Amino acid sequence: MTVGQVKHRKKNGKMAKILCVLYPDPIDGYPTDYARDSIPQITHYPDGSSVPTPSAIDFTPGQLLGSVSGELGLRKFLEANGHELVVTSDKEGPNSVFERELPDADIVISQPFWPAYLNAERIAKAKKLKLAITAGIGSDHVDLNAANEHNITVAEVTYSNSISVAEHDVMQVLDLVRNFVPAHDVVRKGGWNIADIVSHSYDLEGMTVGVVGAGRIGRAVLKRLKPFDVKLVYTKRHQLTKEVEQELGATYIQDVHELAQLVDIVVLCPPLHSETYHLFDESMIKSMKRGAYIVNDSRGELVDRDAIVAALNSGQLAGYAGDVWYPQPAPADHPWRTMPHEAMTPHMSGTSLSAQARYAAGTREILEDFLANQPIRPEYLITQGGGLAGVGAESYTVKKGQESPGNSEQK
Repeated sequence: MTVGQVKHRKKNGKMAKILCVLYPDPIDGYPTDYARDSIPQITHYPDGSSVPTPSAIDFTPGQLLGSVSGELGLRKFLEANGHELVVTSDKEGPNSVFERELPDADIVISQPFWPAYLNAERIAKAKKLKLAITAGIGSDHVDLNAANEHNITVAEVTYSNSISVAEHDVMQVLDLVRNFVPAHDVVRKGGWNIADIVSHSYDLEGMTVGVVGAGRIGRAVLKRLKPFDVKLVYTKRHQLTKEVEQELGATYIQDVHELAQLVDIVVLCPPLHSETYHLFDESMIKSMKRGAYIVNDSRGELVDRDAIVAALNSGQLAGYAGDVWYPQPAPADHPWRTMPHEAMTPHMSGTSLSAQARYAAGTREILEDFLANQPIRPEYLITQGGGLAGVGAESYTVKKGQESPGNSEQK
């Protein structure tokens, strides 16, 4: 057994095998205490829907649940009911624990932050697989076409970390415009040359900010940016109501290409699917104002990686901030690690300790329903019965004969 991998088996009375892929524990070891004693209790999301409602939880909200030793707080519940839980962070390549354990797994659980890519080839090998759960939001690491062909239910914990990501989006908008990261680096290195920093620093006030994909996250971004006295525009598959637009102070622009040409800053919030893959490519970026900014905490493949690097080097873009990469984890030589005017983070916006409490509880709720042969909440469903279902029918597109994003895993 390798470092960062936990594997336990329930030998007797096994009913279902659950394979769970989580990111590794902290370098210094799993925490024994935390910065705060508690987190605020939230009972409902902004749209009025309730937070996850499992029968019980076996963890303390505010604990680290998303790493291997945290196990999403699931072991006690699953093993008490005779199920087998395998938890690992080893997910890459033919000799990985994930690859070895997948063929006889009934259920796979993964997080967007450390995705276990379920491409068509892997799904074909997983003869017993019936359910793929995203602990969080965003199931593009699963080939939805292949899932439908094999009648695999795909579910995610909708809204569990939407506000977490929206907060990160707004933080990165300010990071870029105010040139915060280089300023912080100067201080850390013992320097004090103010002119070096302010020569690339502006006010957000008065700028035009566009949100692409004003769903749960995008609407939360618009709401949080309104007090900054900016001009807000957005795109969405279905236009928001006039009442909501007035509340947000946002103007609808149907064509994303038109929006790109108008804005000083664009915040990308759509899911990744066939119609949004490399949406911001070289041509789109060239159509933007010189000195515009892009913030992308949705999915790395919404943009063309090398086009971003080229635009920052040429000055066409004044900055790029992102929390998402492709592949994940990003290799050490990924050009986004060293390009100029960036404010990159590892994929962590949606896995704050606050968010983990919600998506761990939601994962258990989905498991409870599935294992008891009870209906899963429609707002959690992405695919079911061979087609898009629930929230998936509103958020994703799949085209027969065309690979969906989860099948484009690095080979």
